[in-house]
Amino acid sequence: MNQTPVESEILRPRWELAVEIAREAGALAMGYFNRPELVVQRKGDDSPVTVADREAEQLLRRRIAEAFPEDAIHGEEFPDKKGQSPFRWILDPIDGTKSFIHGVPLFATLVAIEHAGTSVVGVIQLPALGETLHAAAGQGAWHVVGDAPPRPARVSECPRLAEGLFVTSEVASFDRRGLRPVYDRLQNAARLSRTWGDAFGYFLVATGRAELMVDPVMELWDAAPMLPILEEAGGAFTDWQGTPTTYSRRGMATNGRVQQEALALIRG
Repeated sequence: MNQTPVESEILRPRWELAVEIAREAGALAMGYFNRPELVVQRKGDDSPVTVADREAEQLLRRRIAEAFPEDAIHGEEFPDKKGQSPFRWILDPIDGTKSFIHGVPLFATLVAIEHAGTSVVGVIQLPALGETLHAAAGQGAWHVVGDAPPRPARVSECPRLAEGLFVTSEVASFDRRGLRPVYDRLQNAARLSRTWGDAFGYFLVATGRAELMVDPVMELWDAAPMLPILEEAGGAFTDWQGTPTTYSRRGMATNGRVQQEALALIRG
């Protein structure tokens, strides 16, 4: 494990709130999903944003401020809120907005919590699929389907990419950065490859349904939930050098067993 030790009685109420509000924000987003009148705007980096993104993040921020006013908040859509505690919440109200605006149900609400700069809680909520994946440092990773009781989330035991599934968010992301050879090597090594990406790809690895997820570009709000989730599920979330971190623009998740093979393919 690469997590910062945090007393469970301090961490648990924040963890429980993170799961609860991710579901609330996901439900809010679903109120706009597949609505033809939804207006899509463009941000400065040309990425899409909707009223659903902004309202969902406002909901998350309001609930956090009510429960833990001393904690800092960093989100995709609004300026940072400074805090006085060692905790900082990292928010992505709709991860996979491109999927969301096209009626593809593979978008997520992401909530993470840092303690002293290390991510110790992660939540991936898939509102259109009715699935939640959440974890806290030293407390395991938990997969919830609908209203069923939580069950432990575990990565697969697949030992080689030749027997496994490689997923990514967008092939063009490799092309735009001159990294197409990396994508081609990974695709050629894997038994199957699919672009079931964004948070859903990491969800697949953590629940044993894929072996490798690779992104050539990530923001902190994309990466922060993945470190505790993958590690608690028995896998790994690292940068492209194999370092466990949420502060690299390039991320990868594996079941641990194909980690060294994937790193060697990335290096070429």
